[in-house]
Amino acid sequence: MPRENTNDLRAFIAVAQERNFTRAAATLGVSQSALSHTVRQLEDRLGVRLLTRTTRAVAPTEAGQRLLDGIAHHFEEIDAHVEALGALRDSPAGTVRLVSSELGISQLLWPKLLPFLKEHPDINVEITLDNGLNDIVSEGYDAGVRRGEHMARDMISARIGPNLRYIVVGVPEIFDTYPWPEHPRDLAHLPCVNFRLQSSGRNFAWEFQEDGHVLRVKVEGQIAFNNIFLCLEAALAGFGLTYMSVDLAEPHLRAGRLVQVLDAYCPAWDGFHLYYPNRRQASPAFRAVLEALRHRE
Repeated sequence: MPRENTNDLRAFIAVAQERNFTRAAATLGVSQSALSHTVRQLEDRLGVRLLTRTTRAVAPTEAGQRLLDGIAHHFEEIDAHVEALGALRDSPAGTVRLVSSELGISQLLWPKLLPFLKEHPDINVEITLDNGLNDIVSEGYDAGVRRGEHMARDMISARIGPNLRYIVVGVPEIFDTYPWPEHPRDLAHLPCVNFRLQSSGRNFAWEFQEDGHVLRVKVEGQIAFNNIFLCLEAALAGFGLTYMSVDLAEPHLRAGRLVQVLDAYCPAWDGFHLYYPNRRQASPAFRAVLEALRHRE
């Protein structure tokens, strides 16, 4: 393919990864109509349909997926090498794109990045809030944040926070009506505030440990959120028990607004890690961000 047509390939990659012309156009800084025209021209030159378009979604065809798998990482490597030229400057520069849950953002990313970014004005960081288990490669992120036990095997990971302990809490008044739970299975008889997973659309199963084995319990209640801070607000409003990190609940426990139950079944879990693919050279900007986030005992 002529060298001047590599921009057409970049346009196709953006649409195939975003699976949306509007988002891809915003990423590339072009109009949606111009982007659609560029992709159609590429399909005409190749003589094969690369994308399936409907009123609701865009997805690669079999040929499109094969092309995406074959070329996307090469463009990533080109971009990384170009960005790595920033190492020749006095300080690293560039953009780092991260995706994380709201808990990871509020408790780790933002507190650590706030002083770092003030010291590195040439580094830009884009943070997307998403509670799903993201495919960071296909979605165009440099790295994501997950708990250690949820790491994908083909990713490099670096611990960025201490171990996490999740507990069950609720307002004391709940137990004027309902019995105090002695075992996680007793939660089936208590009102609970659920946390809904964006990736699957299902409610998160609360995780406990009994005799060294993980015990996952599904609970029921009147309300569910995909935001842990709203789960906390609902619990404080008396809608039921909820499951959250000790750090988030601690101020309310000290003030007596919440009480903790099932303490013996709530161990510490592996903390948050930054995970990222190992197939490309990391830019100086990314390496600097990684070092700023890395957990140190």
